Parts: sequence; structure tokens; C-alpha cells
Amino acid sequence: MMASLLGFVALFLLAFAGVPLAFAMLLVGTGGFALLRGGFEPAFSMVAQQVMDASANDGMSVLPMFILMGLFVHKADLSEELYKAANAWLGHLRGGLAHATVAACAVFAAISGSSIATAATMSKVAIPPMRRLGYNDALSCGSVASAGVLGVLIPPSVPLVIYGLLTNTDIRQLFIATIIPGILLALLFIVAVVAVVAMRPAWGPTGERQGWLERFKSLRNVWMVLLLFACIMGGLYSGVFTATESAGVGATGALLIGVLRRKITWRGLLECLIETATTTAMIFTIMFGAFVFANFITLSGLTGSLIELLQQQGTGTLGVLLTIVAIYLVLGALMESLSLMILTAPIFHAIAVSIGIHPIWFGVFIVMLIEIGMLTPPVGMNVFTVKTMNPDVPIRVIFAGSTPFVIANVIAVALMIAFPAIALFPLRWL
Repeated sequence: MMASLLGFVALFLLAFAGVPLAFAMLLVGTGGFALLRGGFEPAFSMVAQQVMDASANDGMSVLPMFILMGLFVHKADLSEELYKAANAWLGHLRGGLAHATVAACAVFAAISGSSIATAATMSKVAIPPMRRLGYNDALSCGSVASAGVLGVLIPPSVPLVIYGLLTNTDIRQLFIATIIPGILLALLFIVAVVAVVAMRPAWGPTGERQGWLERFKSLRNVWMVLLLFACIMGGLYSGVFTATESAGVGATGALLIGVLRRKITWRGLLECLIETATTTAMIFTIMFGAFVFANFITLSGLTGSLIELLQQQGTGTLGVLLTIVAIYLVLGALMESLSLMILTAPIFHAIAVSIGIHPIWFGVFIVMLIEIGMLTPPVGMNVFTVKTMNPDVPIRVIFAGSTPFVIANVIAVALMIAFPAIALFPLRWL
């Protein structure tokens, strides 16, 4: 166990020294394995085997296809139409543009799979009209940063894919299990907006009420997106598609939407393919490092020692979950979300399974905890993304505006613990 603790110390020192996480995990994992097994020859063999096994995993093909789908959706320039449609239906309410932002982010997240991409895109679309109408910057920027985290939860989600690959958990079931939690969190975000404008009415003035004809007209530019999402999730739920096949269908559908809208040219297609290859290579390299590091941690006995310690403490399932919540709330405020998940998910997954927690439910639970870290200081990636897009807004204002949504996130996690069926109910018919 001491070897693994020293390994984590070395990993953090290398990370803070500026060594990329992937290479830091490879170095520490290889060096630690060599020390425990008495030489670098078995360590290098382990590294080669881990990379080969991961590369041969069919599930790895899911990741680049969903990344490509998200890039096609971004190129198709659908965010403005989604926001206009949501505004037509919700804009007349007090704080209606913030409600529309949550709704548009939920739909955009469902087809982009990326929280940061959702926050960056919707910053350009949603914040300018809110500021023109007199919305307070805390509400406008806070709602965009917070609603962007729906990209982590609502399928198809890149972090969910990575979690499934790291823990050998069924990605199809993970996607299906996040449908109800994703809807629940979006509704809680709307409740958060209602609470904010109830306490501070001047922060979210009402907009112009649209007639029913205009509302239905607003849907004509977004029906293809809704159809694509319904096709992906319907195919997954019915068993027509595997997760890999649904990724291919999603990427193809997003490409067709972009071509029909005359937004994706040959040059744009090439740019999407190059960016997909670059992003995929980066994530794969990080995951190879994670597999090597996790192998070292397993060999050192840390996971087994933690399981034994928790059993001796007798805290029960609730105590273990609350401990994990506390760890993620602390580390989430200090580390980038993807790095945090890659480092911790394999360890906590093994602990959860050993005490009888459903692995699919636990995957959704972990992703929901990671969402919170994307909004809390000092390393709230979504907050900094919105700050980058709006440099004139102080960072403290955006963090303050995100606070009600962080509370909504915590409530969602509490409901998940109290009612596990929120995630597991859709799995009954698989």
C-alpha cells in the first residue's frame, strides 16, 4: 500500500511540474511496477500488453465516432436554431431566456457529448441576447456555464464512454441509465432559475410572448436534431444498435444534417476529421497511461487494502458513498474533471462492486459528481470556458451565478442515492 501512496505523490509532483498526465501515469506506473516486480523487463512487457489489449478493444471505436458527431453538429451551426426554438416556447417567462438556455444546452449536449463545447457554443448564442434584455451577468453566465455540464451526463457522453472503457462497463447500459438523471438535472436547473428570479426579479426580466404558430415554426429547423437523438437512443434501447453502431449512425446523421444545411464543405469535413484524430489520440494516450498506472495500483494492493479498511469500519454502503462524495467534492475543486475520473474511477469502481453497488448506477453516480467539479473554484472548467468567451465578466461573478446550479447538482446526487431506481429503472426492460 505504501508503494501506491508514493506513486500518487510522484504522480502529483510530476503533474504540477508540467509533465502531461498521460506521460506522468506511464512513468509512475512503469517505474512502480518495475520496483514491485524486480526489474524493467516485466514492466515493459506489462506496458506493451496493456496498450495492445486496449487497442484491440472494440469499444474504443465508440469514442472517435462520438467525437466526430459532436464536431459535425458544431459545424452544422445548430446551436442558434436550438436556442431560438427554446426561446419561442419559454422566453415569455420571468428568467425565460435562462430557461431557454437550459433547454437548448440539454438538446445540444445530447448531440455533442461535450460539456466544454456546449458551454463555449452557447456562450456565443445565449449570453448576448440575455445581456441586451438586461439580465444580470451572474444569471446569464452562470446558467450557460452550469447547463453546459449536461453534456457530461446526457448521452451520448464522451466521459461516460471513457468511464465504460476504464472499468469494462457496458456503454449501452450506461447511456440508457443516464436518460432519467439527465432529464431530472435539467428540470432541477430550471427550478434553480425560478428560485433565483423569485429572489431577485430584476436579474431575469420577461421576454416577448410568442404565438403558437411562431412556436411550432421554430421547430422546423431543429426537428432533424431531435430525430437524430431519438434514432440513436431508440436504437440503443431497443437493441437494434450496439454502442459502436449507434456512434456510427450518429456521426453519419450529423454529417447529413450539416450537408443538408450547406454548412459542411469538403474543407470543413477535413478539419473535423483532423480534429477528431487529434482529440482521439490525446484521449487514447491518457487512457493507455491510466491502464498502466491502474495495473501498478492493483499490484501494490491499494484497492484491496481500501476494501478491507472500509469493511472494518462498518460504515455500510451509505457511508462509502458519502466518503466518495466528499473525496470528489474536494478533488473536483483542484483537478480537471477528466483527469480526476481517469485516476479514481477504476479504484472506486472496484470498491463499489465489492460491496454490492450496481456498476451501472455507480458509473452514473461518478459522472454526476464530476459535473460538480466543473463548476466549483478554483478549477471549474466550464466557468473558465464562459469567462474566456466573456472576458469583461469577473470570474467571481460567474462562480457566484453557478452556485444555485451547484446546489441543484448536489440535490440530484442526493436523490440518486436515496432512489437508485432513477438510473436503474430503464434497465429493467433490456
